Amino acid sequence: MKINGWIAACVLSVAAGIGVLAAGAGSEDWVNDLSPITAAEWDYDKAAHLIERAGFGATPDEIERLAAMSPKAAVAWLVDFESVDNSLTPAFDPSPIWDPEMDPFPKSRADAVRIARESGSSMGVAVLPEGESRRLQPVVNKFFYGLRSNAIETQRLAIWFGERMLTTRRPLEEKLTLFWHGHFATGNTKVRDTRMMHQQNEMLRANAAGNFRDLLLGILTDPAMLVYLDNGENRKGHPNENFGRELLELFTMGVGNYSEQDIREASRAFTGWTNDAIEFKFDAATHDDGEKTFLGRTDNLNGEDIIDIVLETPVTAEFISAKLYRYLVREDLDDVIREALGDTLREANYELQPLLRQILLSRDFYSPASNATQVKSPVQLVVSTYRKLGLERLPTIPDFNRLTAGLGQTLFNPPNVAGWAGGRTWITPALLLERGNLFRNVLFPDTDGFWAPDRATPGIYAQVERRLQQGLNITAATQQGDAESSMIADRDEDYNTRYGGYMGYIMAYDRLKLVPRHPADLDLAAMVTEAGATTVESIVDYYQRRFLRAPLAPAGRQVLVDRLRSELGADRLPAPSPQVEGALRSLLYLVLSTPEYQVA
Repeated sequence: MKINGWIAACVLSVAAGIGVLAAGAGSEDWVNDLSPITAAEWDYDKAAHLIERAGFGATPDEIERLAAMSPKAAVAWLVDFESVDNSLTPAFDPSPIWDPEMDPFPKSRADAVRIARESGSSMGVAVLPEGESRRLQPVVNKFFYGLRSNAIETQRLAIWFGERMLTTRRPLEEKLTLFWHGHFATGNTKVRDTRMMHQQNEMLRANAAGNFRDLLLGILTDPAMLVYLDNGENRKGHPNENFGRELLELFTMGVGNYSEQDIREASRAFTGWTNDAIEFKFDAATHDDGEKTFLGRTDNLNGEDIIDIVLETPVTAEFISAKLYRYLVREDLDDVIREALGDTLREANYELQPLLRQILLSRDFYSPASNATQVKSPVQLVVSTYRKLGLERLPTIPDFNRLTAGLGQTLFNPPNVAGWAGGRTWITPALLLERGNLFRNVLFPDTDGFWAPDRATPGIYAQVERRLQQGLNITAATQQGDAESSMIADRDEDYNTRYGGYMGYIMAYDRLKLVPRHPADLDLAAMVTEAGATTVESIVDYYQRRFLRAPLAPAGRQVLVDRLRSELGADRLPAPSPQVEGALRSLLYLVLSTPEYQVA
């Protein structure tokens, strides 16, 4: 079932904005009003908006529970999440892929080979004895094993993170962990160590709504970030400015609030901040303990001094609170609001909870400008759909990572240190149709033909595998040019890179734990029947109420009504059958493909 012309036309309109007032939004004079919403103004629709933005959406029963609270109590339940028992949310179960001898992992294949030639071994693997062919092949195989196993293990880690977002009883905790993952963007493509990525994710979660200084110190002593920003190469006399630059530009102050000299001096202060495998290490021998001048302060400054000076600068509180506001509320931010939120954060000594309460209780948060105006990120789109469906486990057919990556967001591998730009950048001509087709394989899964990306050898390596299975030797199996050239190379080569790439996958699959594969557990006929939606029109309206924050235009609603009536052949819901279930899934597919569904 491919996206039809009607969906394509509808989805294209999202780029220009929906232009429809969200259900239950406050009045226009609530815009930029930070005063708290009152109990009299609180209702189901505002509770739905709250859990959509401060979490990943919810089922109608869950929204009703929030709506039955006062707004203050509902926000407190979200913000004070440490009091909520979340022990049933599963911990990550790592695969046994890492040998102690692999630390520190070589920066490149060439580096792995150099170490082996100099010392006789690398990553715990010895060079083959004199007289053996391809003496360095085991070393090269082990290097590619390290790359492949960590790349695939990171896919498992992302599925675990997605499962946490779906099943958590602390939705704001996971929503903020996702926010900080984008703010302190770190990619495993460069880090190449899932242990570090998992450790960073847990650190972000532990400090997600705590004190920003603790979070900042945590990320600046985090091995994954230290590797990602090359701070191991930041040494006395040879400073590397990556760390200092991103601290000021992306993490705390924003462009225009510091000088190039400040970057250089901050970088000097962070010399010696490095890692020993997955532990932070301060190397006093490489630290520059000379006098430095940073943001007008002159002293023998170290890294923590830099952090404190940055936090004392008023623009930092405004920068952080503004970014959180844009994540939770809307892109447009009035200067008066920015200053007020910055004051709240600074007066709370950078405790984040008072700021979060102020934002989520404000009338501005529930104003028309803030309702159904945020384009969902790919992760938000997928996870919120699963939560609204009431799923209790993350579907892995289709693959979670492929769903989000196809729309431009891969967990643990942001595009660069600036993270994902978000907003309207999620909507491009190419991605519009991808969004429309996104849930086809969720609602109509192909369990027989499913291709598990964590178990299939890709591209040229699959070709090598087929040739080896045919009985060809390594040279013939990996041949790229003419046979004579390959034979000449075979006589002289210490290793075969393409064979090493293939063996990396084979060795990785031997140790990696399998991802359990299952489609979404859905019974839409039971869902609508339980809701009392038994007519074609009531089913369409129920879907609108359950899944959309912005109502469909009358013409769009009528198209859905006519489509369901045609598929059922009746105005009322017949007895459950595969045909009825298929019709209800087709209808939901159309609803999830509308432009209204792309916004929260």
